[in-house]
Amino acid sequence: MARIDELRLMAKVARMYHTQGMRQTAICDRLNIHQSTVSRVLKRAEREGIVRITVSLPPGTHTEIEESLQAHYGLDDAVVVDCLDDETQIAHDLGAAAAFYIENTLKPRDVIGISSWSAALLHMVNAMHPSQRSRNNRVIQILGGVGSPNAEVHATQVTRRLADLIGGEATLLPAPGVVGSRSARDVLLKDRFVREALDLFPRVTLALVGIGATEPSRGLASSGNIFSPQEIKLLAGKGAVGDICLRFFDASGSQVVTELNDRVISMELAQLRSVQRIVGVAGGKRKTHAIRGALAGKLINVLITDLASAERLIAGAHVEVQAAASALRGRKARKPI
Repeated sequence: MARIDELRLMAKVARMYHTQGMRQTAICDRLNIHQSTVSRVLKRAEREGIVRITVSLPPGTHTEIEESLQAHYGLDDAVVVDCLDDETQIAHDLGAAAAFYIENTLKPRDVIGISSWSAALLHMVNAMHPSQRSRNNRVIQILGGVGSPNAEVHATQVTRRLADLIGGEATLLPAPGVVGSRSARDVLLKDRFVREALDLFPRVTLALVGIGATEPSRGLASSGNIFSPQEIKLLAGKGAVGDICLRFFDASGSQVVTELNDRVISMELAQLRSVQRIVGVAGGKRKTHAIRGALAGKLINVLITDLASAERLIAGAHVEVQAAASALRGRKARKPI
């Protein structure tokens, strides 16, 4: 326990600094003590309970849940948004949150890869404000966007509008996301403009991706860039839980290997993992298993999702930890003496 004269100094310095708003240099001059003494006394005032710092979180913010997601899944960042339990509203709200995130984290000369068919990413570009802070940026479409005429507008709008908003240059991927055969894909890969986009994939420093469930969303289905019901059944039978850029993965985040992969024109999962910052924007109960698989496979390192999905992901992580601990205890119990 500190002596009364030490407590008196702590109380005086803490009041001057925290209550009266005086700077440490001003306190030094007033009390004729060294600045290192002021700093030491303020830290000790916290340890002694004279100063107690609290953070009052505004309604609608979920910092603790975001930190829990980061801890459980090794994320660099997480953004959790209050949403109504409606797919359209979730896409709208997550898009708005993603817009704020990009506006505040975009770096000069970032090369942005963006998926074409995410409703949340379309809402993101619609919510963003024009900015000239980050020059020399490039936006690359990393999933083929050619499909039905109305849907194709969606794909090109996401890429071009984002480039316009940040004062960057857009590179489109003028090919379907899914083609009818491997030979058709091989022909398209020889196209000069398709090749130009693909050759830029290794330069991507920031990937913005949606995370799809095995069953395609309405937007993706309307584009025509989907597999048949029989092919979806084949993927599910191989353990697929979701996709990024139409590259399907299982619950551990490992790629599901089928011949269907040879008909997709998009960034490969191995390429995606090499990107410095991979932002997944997805939510809703239908996508929970897909999001968890993407997290397990380290396919994203930033997640923007809704509160209900975040809570399901954390609960699932707790169950996995308990199961692993139980299995470890079982192995120790069976270990021969």
